Order: sequence, then structure tokens, then C-alpha cells
Amino acid sequence: MADRDPGGISPLQQMVASGAGAVVTSLFMTPLDVVKVRLQSQRPSVASGKCFLYCNGVLEPLYLCPNGTRCAAWFQDPTRFTGTMDAFVKIVRHEGTRTLWSGLPATLVMTVPATAIYFTAYDQLKTFLCGRALTSDLYAPMVAGALARLGTVTVISPLELVRTKLQAQHLSYRELGTCVRAAVAQGGWRSLWLGWGPTALRDIPFSALYWFNYELVKSWLSGFRPKDLTSVGISFVAGGISGTVAATLTLPFDVVKTQRQVALGAVEAVRVTPPRANSTWLLLRRIQAESGTRGLFAGFLPRIIKAAPSCAVMISTYEFGKNFFQRLNQEQPLGP
Repeated sequence: MADRDPGGISPLQQMVASGAGAVVTSLFMTPLDVVKVRLQSQRPSVASGKCFLYCNGVLEPLYLCPNGTRCAAWFQDPTRFTGTMDAFVKIVRHEGTRTLWSGLPATLVMTVPATAIYFTAYDQLKTFLCGRALTSDLYAPMVAGALARLGTVTVISPLELVRTKLQAQHLSYRELGTCVRAAVAQGGWRSLWLGWGPTALRDIPFSALYWFNYELVKSWLSGFRPKDLTSVGISFVAGGISGTVAATLTLPFDVVKTQRQVALGAVEAVRVTPPRANSTWLLLRRIQAESGTRGLFAGFLPRIIKAAPSCAVMISTYEFGKNFFQRLNQEQPLGP
């Protein structure tokens, strides 16, 4: 991302540019996010000897049952997805096309301010680090990206949880409110930050890797820029490549985050005390034991299909907005 000079755009203009990019990206990418969450939240087929709670589309193991005939009623396993296209077809067939945009209002409420804060913080931190020579120009994007993402994740985590449940379980807003209130009553307000650990482990490395690779790829492409490739076009290509690499390396943490957040409030229906949440590393080991390495990369295709274009669209829209405001600021003194 180009270094800003004192005559560049203001932080407010940066927030407007990034917010516009977030709206465009969310409208196009929400269906892929819904499919990814559904693939990640489904569990292996029901094993004998366990009772399960089927709650709004999520199958959750509750306790061991020594005598299957004396257990509570058994429930049929919900429709299972075998892959990305299978998930698209079955969601549309059984739940309607609108389900692919479930959670969009929560996504917009979360994404627009989060993206505005995140991109503005990144630009400001990068300029600060480079200006004070606190780190080399090579690693400044990595440090600035990680710090900007840490603050954003902490502020937005409760809304991320709400969006995940809307997408995974297709809850109405009334059902969602009941679920959240039940979780707060049982686990306190800290339960709204359920999944913060794996979310941070996913997003902070993602951000560090993304900005580090983005600046490198952008610099490399600028040196070999074809005549018909604009600076916004370079940002589009660099953003897509960098987003793909970062999304692939951090996918296991995304799976853990999804499974933790989907489980919120599932045990309230039978009024049992929820077990203490396992650490991220224990959950990674459990997922690998249940589903193998493939389970750690559940939702790989929709995440990559989403990550590449969303990162490309977001960063190129942001750069376009910055260029627009820079030209506007340069022309403003010439006005009456």
C-alpha cells in the first residue's frame, strides 16, 4: 500500500474508502461464507453409545448413554454435505436461495466498522513504524497488520459469533436472542467472546501474512507493470494472491473457531451445564482424531474461493477510494 504523505487523505477518508469496499465484498461473498460455515460445523456421523441434541440444524454430542433404549429420543442426522457444490445445491433446495445470504445484516453491521477500523489502523501504524524507524520497511506491514487485527478482533468478536450462528443454524433473530441470553446466563458476558482465541489465532497470522505478501507482490508487480495494468489492477492481483496464501495457512484455526461458536447455547434445550471449553490445541487434536487432516481443512474450497476475490475486491476498492480522495484533496485548493 502506498505510503501516505502529509498532503494525502485523512483517516476519515480512509475509513469511508474501506467501508465502501466492505459493503461490496460482503454482498458478493456472503453465500460462500455460509457454505464454508455449514461444511465446518457439521460433525462426523452419529456414533453408537452417545446421545445427541439436534438443535436448529446442529448435531451436538451431550453425554455417553450406557443403554441406548433408555436414552432420550434419537434424532435424525440433518442433511449432510459432501462438498462445496453439494452444499450449495442442498441449501438452495431445502432452505431456499435467501438462506445463502443469512446473516448478511449482522455481517454488514460487523464488517463495515471492523474493516474501516482495521484498514485505517493498518495505514496509520505502518506510517508510524516506518516514520519512527521502529522496524524495517520489509517487516513493518507484518507488524502493523498483526496489531491492527488484534484490536479489531477483540472489538468485533461478539458480532462475529452472532453472524456464525445465523449462518450455521439458520436461526430467526428471536431464536438467536434466546440462545445468546441463555449463554450469558450460564457463562456470563465472557461467553460472547467464545471463539476469540481461535479467531485471533486465525486472523492475526492471516493479517500478518497477508500484508507482508501483499506489499512484496505489489512491489514486484509494479516493477514489471504492463502498460495496460493500473495501480488498482496491481492491487487486485496482489490482494488475490496474498489472500489465497494466508487463507490456506490459517484454515485449521477457522474450523476451530466455527465449531466453538456454533456450539453456543446448544445445551440450553436440555438444561445441562456446558462442559469447560477445551483449548484450541485440544480441539485441533480432537478434530483430527474424528475427521483426520481433512477435517482440519473443512471448507477449504469455499474459503479459498471467497478469500482470493474478496481480498482482491476489498484492497482494490480501498485503493480506488484512496486515489479518489487524493485527487479530490489536490483539486480542492484550486476551488473558489
